[in-house]
Parts: sequence; C-alpha cells; structure tokens
Amino acid sequence: MKTILIVDDMPENIDILGNVLKNYKLSVALNGEKALKIAAGPNPPDLILLDVMMPGISGYEVINRLKKSEATKNIPVIFITGLWEARDEAKGFELGAVDYITKPFEPEIVLARVQTQIKLLDQQVALRQLNQSLSEKNVLIEEARVKANKLLQNILPKSVIQDLELYGKTEPKLYPEVSVMFVDMIGFSKLSMMIEPTLLIDELNEIFTAFDDIVSTYECERIKTIGDGYMAVCGVPSPNQKHAQLIMCAAIEFISYINNRNKNIPPGRHPFEVRIGINSGPVVGGVVGTRKYIYDIFGDTVNVASRIENHADVMRVAISEHTYNLVCNDYEFENKGLIEVRGIGNLSMYLLDDKYVKYLY
Repeated sequence: MKTILIVDDMPENIDILGNVLKNYKLSVALNGEKALKIAAGPNPPDLILLDVMMPGISGYEVINRLKKSEATKNIPVIFITGLWEARDEAKGFELGAVDYITKPFEPEIVLARVQTQIKLLDQQVALRQLNQSLSEKNVLIEEARVKANKLLQNILPKSVIQDLELYGKTEPKLYPEVSVMFVDMIGFSKLSMMIEPTLLIDELNEIFTAFDDIVSTYECERIKTIGDGYMAVCGVPSPNQKHAQLIMCAAIEFISYINNRNKNIPPGRHPFEVRIGINSGPVVGGVVGTRKYIYDIFGDTVNVASRIENHADVMRVAISEHTYNLVCNDYEFENKGLIEVRGIGNLSMYLLDDKYVKYLY
C-alpha cells in the first residue's frame, strides 16, 4: 500500500483529504518543517500533497529543499492551493511539482490526480525493475561473449576473430614469407593402447598447453593439433620479418621443455620424445567451414614442413634449406643431405646442433 503525506496547516482540509484517500496509508504534517523531517525519515512517503500557503516556510520552500536532497528529490509532490493564477502554477512546476489540486476540494478530482501519480509511480518501479533485469542480463551476455571469445582464441587468431565479429567473414590471404613447424609425439599411439584414456589425454593436454605458452611467447600461432601432432606458424596472420628466428626459438624451447619434463617426471606420468620439422616460404591462410570454424594454412611450404618432420631425428630440430638460409648465421647445423618429398623432389635437410637445447624450466 502506498503512503501519502498530507501537509496542510488547516485540520479541516486534512480531514477532507483523509476521507477521500482513506484507501491509502496516510501521514500528516501541519507545517513545512515537520513535512521535511517525515520525508527524510526512515519511512519516506511515496507521494506528498503539499499546501502552498502555510505559516513558517511555504510550500514553495519545502519543495525546493526536497528537490535539493538526494534522499527526497524523487518523491513526487502535488501542490494544494487556493491560488489559481498562472504565475503560481508555473512557479510550482518550475520547482518540481507534478500536479495541482485546488481548493475547495472536489473529491473525484483529488482521487483522480492522486491515482494518476500512483500509477506513474508503479510504472516507474516496473521500469526500474525492467532496467535492472536488462542490466543483469547484459552482464551475463557480456560474460558469455568474453568466455566465447576466449574459447575462439584457442582455435582462431585474434585478427580473424575481429574480422568475423565486424564483417561476419574473413577473406583468405597470401602470406609470402612465414615459417611452419610440425611436432610429432614419438610412441604416443603405442602408449595410447596401454594406459587409461583420461590419463593419456591429461598428459597430452599438459604438454600442448606448455607448447601454447611457448609459441605465444615467440609471437607464433598454433594452427591446430592432429591427434598427437602439433602445428604452429610464425608470420600468420601478422607478418613478422623474424619469423624463422622466432619459430626456431620456440622449437628449441619445445625440446628443452620435454627434456626437463622427462628428467623430473612425477610418479604416474610418462616420458615422451618428439620430432620437429620446420620450413619457410609462402602460405595461404583462411577459415575453413561455415558451421565449425577452423583456421588453416595451405601450400607446398606446409607440405614440406610436414615431410621434414617425418625425416627428423628424435629430439632434434630439423629444418629445410629455405629456413637454413634464414637462420644459418644464428645457429650451427648438421647437413643431413637430401630427402625425397613427394610431388616436389629431393630437398636438403639440416639438424640443429644439440648444444642449443638446454634445461630452461
């Protein structure tokens, strides 16, 4: 039930209004000072009927003080007045009154004016509740969007995500100079037949998460994992002149991580070994699929990197001649001679000297 404060210094006026508004909870003040105390008290009214002409402070001064206080400024005020000149009505509205009731009182008019303001109050409450509900839903939507964006970042580069958000698509692009790395876990397939699947996936997840951290450190992008295989690139989707040097750093840290893990492996875990192959050159990058987005890279550069990895020695970083020409001044290599790449022919392969692999963790 809404509470109405009647402010009037004439008891007979209070009695009349009390009878008209008997279905509401009423409080009374015979002067402006008392009205201000009630309005600012622990149980403020929902609506104030305020006489304009009173001894002490006038109704105009009362509403002026009400509107200046944060605690009372939103309480609607209907003026009660015997004055019916335009300038008095305008002054009341300027000060913040929502309506006027003139003396002598017409019960139907008084009740209609009050009911209108009560309905407006109810609508305002409903609107605030709706806004609050919408605000809470917007927070949940934003949290869901951020969560989805984080999940997307695990499978798509950030620039591709931005294109999809802005344009709903991303165009394939040629990258003339990048470096591609393939990593294969040796003996993983055999081990998968010997231990619990949950433990196996847990170990693979642990290793690939460490790889993800490493490639991120060296400005590379994981493109995908294929079973126990891991593929990364540097120079896509953001071109990088040091793509070969950066992906070499990542490869060295991969083997260093595996070495350190095997040396300090906790009980219940299994040692692993890897082969790594790297090639440099042009690729085409783009999103494949419309229902399930997969960002991938294509071209002979990718195929050669995969073949290099197939011919690499265990726990060694193998690179193609193209990559060798880019990093030969930074590292020492062993020339492994020619390997045959189907559809391309014989290619030179080089193995990074073991001395660069250290316990970095």
